[in-house]
Amino acid sequence: MGQAGARRGRARRLLLGALLALGLGAPLARAAEPAPPALSVQGWIERLHEATRQRAYSGTFVVTRGDDVVAARVVHVCDGQRQIERIESLSGPARVTWRLDDEVLTLWPQQQTVLRERRETLRLFPGPLKVPGVRVDEHYRAEVRGRDRIAGYDAWVVEFVPRDAWRYGYRLWSELRTGLALKLQTLGAGQQVLEQMAYTELQLDAPLRQEALLRQMEDTRGWRTSRPQLSRTTPQAQGWRITPAVPGFQLMGCWQREGDGGRSRPPLQCVLSDGLASVSLFLGGGEPPPAGLAAAGAMQVRTQRSGEHTLVAVGEAPAATLERLLAGVERLP
Repeated sequence: MGQAGARRGRARRLLLGALLALGLGAPLARAAEPAPPALSVQGWIERLHEATRQRAYSGTFVVTRGDDVVAARVVHVCDGQRQIERIESLSGPARVTWRLDDEVLTLWPQQQTVLRERRETLRLFPGPLKVPGVRVDEHYRAEVRGRDRIAGYDAWVVEFVPRDAWRYGYRLWSELRTGLALKLQTLGAGQQVLEQMAYTELQLDAPLRQEALLRQMEDTRGWRTSRPQLSRTTPQAQGWRITPAVPGFQLMGCWQREGDGGRSRPPLQCVLSDGLASVSLFLGGGEPPPAGLAAAGAMQVRTQRSGEHTLVAVGEAPAATLERLLAGVERLP
């Protein structure tokens, strides 16, 4: 190599050294990334709830349960007190679900029918806040798995690892800045993904007005409206005793729906939760299980007889958990 070539080599080495010193030309050299929040499972749940307060957003999310894939469009507005949400199904039969706090309207446009009801148990998702008797950290632990990018947003990936075999695990993608849940997987044995919900498109802090959404929600003139009467009650008042036989699962409440004048009375519905998972127990007469109940993805269904009564457990929990919870149900003499 001549002197000119040697000089060019030294110049290239000097230039490369300068670039590296300045952090240029070094694709692997990054600024220090922020550390993930050091939170318990309850802390992550509170972060998720706080993300929906004082915030408006809209987007499209996809739910995958086995071979079943459905998509929906969601619009959400909360002023820190009242929360309104609109979810429009984009696959399958046309359906729009409105939620104003615990009031829910389900609209079927083709039939021009509306179902208006209250669902107190909606507050259980993605986990109740400071519900008496529920200590979620006793049954799950939080482990941060790193960072990922979902729908154009950076997110912390955290797993809620069950401490026993009575419950599923969860893998959550929590948006770095706001904490909003961008993706959620339900994990079975061996980390098998049983069910997944994820945004494919999302606009945070969308220009939405709560008043405009309220007007849309109440505009059901000309539609046939059904208002089932649902009253809160207790198992004992309806002739049942429930002894939660799975560690961590606590009784959240029971509701009785009024009958339609037929001979059989609708079953009593009782909801139990461990802070993340929830299971509904339907305790009724001799009628068969409610129509449409079938195991899919993380959702399991178990049925058993108690004398002349049919008992049904439905929830996102292992089959053994549902069977154990049913074993804790008995008819009072």
